[in-house]
Amino acid sequence: MTNQNTYSDSRRSFLKNSIVGGAGLVIGINYMSCKTDSATVEIIKDMPNQWFDFDAFLKIGDTGRVTIMSQNPEIGQNIKTSMPMIVAEELDVAWRDVIVEQAPLNTEWYTRQVAGGSQSIRQGWETLRNAGAKVRQLLVNTAAEQWEAEASDCTTSEGVISHSDGRTTDYGQMAALAAGKELPEEVTLKDPKDFKIIGQSQTNVDMDGILTGKPLFGIDYKRDGMVYASVMRPPSFGQTLVAYDDSAAKKVNGVIDVIKFGDKIAVLAKDNWSAMKGKKALIAEWNQKEKAEDSAYHTDILKEHLDRKSEKPRRVDGDVDKAFADADQVIERIYEAPFLPHACLEPMNFFADVTEDKVELVGPIQTPQWQQNRVSDLLGRDKEQISIQMTRMGGGFGRRLYGDFTVEAAEISSLAKRPVSLLFTREDDMTAGTYRPASAYKIKVAIKDGEMTAYHLTEAFFNGMMFDPMPSNFPCGAVPNYRVDCHSIESNLTTGAWRAPYANFLAFAEQAFFDELAEILGKDAVDYRIELLEKAKANPPEEEYNYDADKFIGVIKLAAEKSGWYNKGNKNLGFCAYYSHNTYVAEVAEVVKKDNSTVIDKVYCAVDCGLVINPLAALNQIEGGIIDGIGHAMYGDFEIKNGRATIDNFNHYRLIKMAAAPEVEVHFVKSNNDPTGLGEPTLPPAGGAVANALFSATGKRLYKQPFIKEIDVLG
Repeated sequence: MTNQNTYSDSRRSFLKNSIVGGAGLVIGINYMSCKTDSATVEIIKDMPNQWFDFDAFLKIGDTGRVTIMSQNPEIGQNIKTSMPMIVAEELDVAWRDVIVEQAPLNTEWYTRQVAGGSQSIRQGWETLRNAGAKVRQLLVNTAAEQWEAEASDCTTSEGVISHSDGRTTDYGQMAALAAGKELPEEVTLKDPKDFKIIGQSQTNVDMDGILTGKPLFGIDYKRDGMVYASVMRPPSFGQTLVAYDDSAAKKVNGVIDVIKFGDKIAVLAKDNWSAMKGKKALIAEWNQKEKAEDSAYHTDILKEHLDRKSEKPRRVDGDVDKAFADADQVIERIYEAPFLPHACLEPMNFFADVTEDKVELVGPIQTPQWQQNRVSDLLGRDKEQISIQMTRMGGGFGRRLYGDFTVEAAEISSLAKRPVSLLFTREDDMTAGTYRPASAYKIKVAIKDGEMTAYHLTEAFFNGMMFDPMPSNFPCGAVPNYRVDCHSIESNLTTGAWRAPYANFLAFAEQAFFDELAEILGKDAVDYRIELLEKAKANPPEEEYNYDADKFIGVIKLAAEKSGWYNKGNKNLGFCAYYSHNTYVAEVAEVVKKDNSTVIDKVYCAVDCGLVINPLAALNQIEGGIIDGIGHAMYGDFEIKNGRATIDNFNHYRLIKMAAAPEVEVHFVKSNNDPTGLGEPTLPPAGGAVANALFSATGKRLYKQPFIKEIDVLG
């Protein structure tokens, strides 16, 4: 695998060549000018006196500047920069002349305005390309009409239209003439070899605003006349409100009102601090109507279900029972993981203004359309009356998919009859959040004549099971007898998607198991994965598996090559490869001994994600996913007692620190295939790579997360 792009941890080439971003934001307008650095000799076009709308994605000014709408929520994955880059590429405009504006929810103009599943770029790719290309072709057609020439004799470059005879005009001059005309139905998209913007590193369009503290985030949003809300929720899962006394709360300076809604109590005040003080002064009586769960119960019931077969297995190939009966050896291991909070840096918040005529919602949300539907049902209002403006988010990781805070804000505003800014405290966020479910896996294989003949995976999970593609992932197809059983156990703890759902723990379990299996069989860990993938290619099962074995092998070989796997000598390396969210990732972790402690020193990562839109943004996502994955696998611990989380703030919840973050070296497989996801795929393999490297260094196999409970690692 010699055809690849390589990016090291230093980022010097990125920073040297990237365009420096300048920005400012006003909610709903949010102009982001993509400025150039001092090395650029061309001057940015002046701000227009008049703008001309062309489609849902862009408008062009009379000076040739272009505003491009970013339709999806920006959660730190940089799609607010990368998605407009795709439009700008096909429009053939200079990136320095682009302004980016965050689009509000608009179900007529846009589809899938969602941040989740690493799907924004993948799902928007063709739509965004066509949006730019159709306007470009319309401008060319308009210029050709003015010149009484053939459009096929015209070319474009950086907002300038040129005829083969030497005549030129620019987009600004053509915008007024072309606006209002029907866009062409069929257009020719660029060949990737002609890309000028895609594949080049561009700085985040919000960077200036982030660095200078401009009000980009939901927590920053303010409106004249709004009040601040802090909510008391049941202290334990399964509890309901019996009675409350708000007399002391109403005496707190700044408190305006106290409102009960459902089993919750909202304190409204002139500022957040007063609202939080008022909430602390509330006296409430609660009833434990449902079981008060605890971590010991969770562990026991998960293990109990691992010994059962499900009535309807998720997938069955061959005859697993017969293979186990005929086996020379049976190997079985159990892997466990706790509930985990999302721990977003920006706590949950939302603004709502519910009036007789309209419902205005503003804030950080990954699923605006779903929340519009929920608020419509709650308030009995037409969806057309409900507007949602998305702000930048200070972390999401799946927590902001659910929008309970959006619905709460709307309900409180409706009852209070005034605009409300709802803010969770950190303790609210940690104890009344939506958690990654605790889970356990049992992996059992049959060995006959030195070969794996059967693979049986049993999953036990709270409030859900594997989503559909997972049972057809590797090693499905690589072993003739294969079975996946899943058990969903009900819990009154609120649970949901957590960055790279299911895969975030399953990847560690499966890949740590394969590392141990390779050792038992006397095979090299990397060679054994390749051997199994070659078997999948040679003898595919009747029902297809959902991965491309050649792409899988490609990233495995690339990671092995770049890490020096086959010449590692005394180095303590650990390997892991995984396919999730349509992207192939292989990682090699290196741990070293320093000062009588084990240190995760470096991670080599190979990625096949198709065409890379913005290399700098891609690198950020890859590095962030790896470090996040290592941090939670190493340190992520969460205990439930009497139905309540015992950890309620960062002074007790351990995250990875900068000193413990390894160097990350990234290598992309060069590809012109359509882009896939990057927000999540590098997280799942990180825990497995580290666990396998720690085994190399310590001789200890790890079966439970967090690893820190079983092994001493610097951090």
